[in-house]
Amino acid sequence: MNTLVCGLIGENIGNSRLSRALELMCADAGIDFRFTLIDTKGVAEFDFDAQVDLCRADGWTGVTVTHPWKTHAARWAGDAMVAGTRDLGAANTLTFVPRRGHNTDYTGFRAAYAHVLDRPPGAVAVAGAGGVARAVVPALVELGAGPVRIWDRDAERARALARDTGAEAIAIEDAAGAVAEAEGLVNCTPMGMAPYGGSAFDKAWLGPQAWAFDAVYTPTDTPFLIAAADAGLAVMTGFDLFRFMAMQSFEAYTGRVPDPAATLPKLDTLRPR
Repeated sequence: MNTLVCGLIGENIGNSRLSRALELMCADAGIDFRFTLIDTKGVAEFDFDAQVDLCRADGWTGVTVTHPWKTHAARWAGDAMVAGTRDLGAANTLTFVPRRGHNTDYTGFRAAYAHVLDRPPGAVAVAGAGGVARAVVPALVELGAGPVRIWDRDAERARALARDTGAEAIAIEDAAGAVAEAEGLVNCTPMGMAPYGGSAFDKAWLGPQAWAFDAVYTPTDTPFLIAAADAGLAVMTGFDLFRFMAMQSFEAYTGRVPDPAATLPKLDTLRPR
């Protein structure tokens, strides 16, 4: 491959660092790089499938997908989801030749957890059951977490994820109790993301747990992770996930495997300050 042509589809993506991460890895590999942001915030009746088909017709290598389009991306990929990700119900990377759907949030989370936390996850309480949760919850189950309890403003979405993964869906009113019994806390909602702000976890709930992860990485130090660290929890940031997700997305696009020892320090230069 001599040129990588790709982009990012999602809402509020102006601060995404993915393009710079891919550019750094392309520079190391001697690959020309072209990238386009497609921000769907405020776009009435955005047609995801039509946009992806247009990118494909225009000769793109593929496209990365973020909130709120990951479940749409999995439906677009259909049976072309790569092995091991077909039951996740979400994709974050689509490649066009050949047509493939990837979930580098799933593989990236497993790699990041082993690199940053490297401990049995134990019981986990998860806020949110959308696209990123469909990657993180199966990864947690594979890592041996249990029980995994999930809540979401859309109760049926939480129940569907629980059915698909063997986790337990709970009502929002029961979240405090689940958090009190958990070793790990996971935010898979947009809360904390610029410009949303806020936290899915009340500060008063934090303290007895061992670790916390927030899928949000802009900003890296979300209100949830600041409170968790202040309460003595080990934290894994969304940027930790981002670094491994970016490396595996580069591999999906190009077929080349980045060297973590050489690549991670370079990606660290992109960490939000």
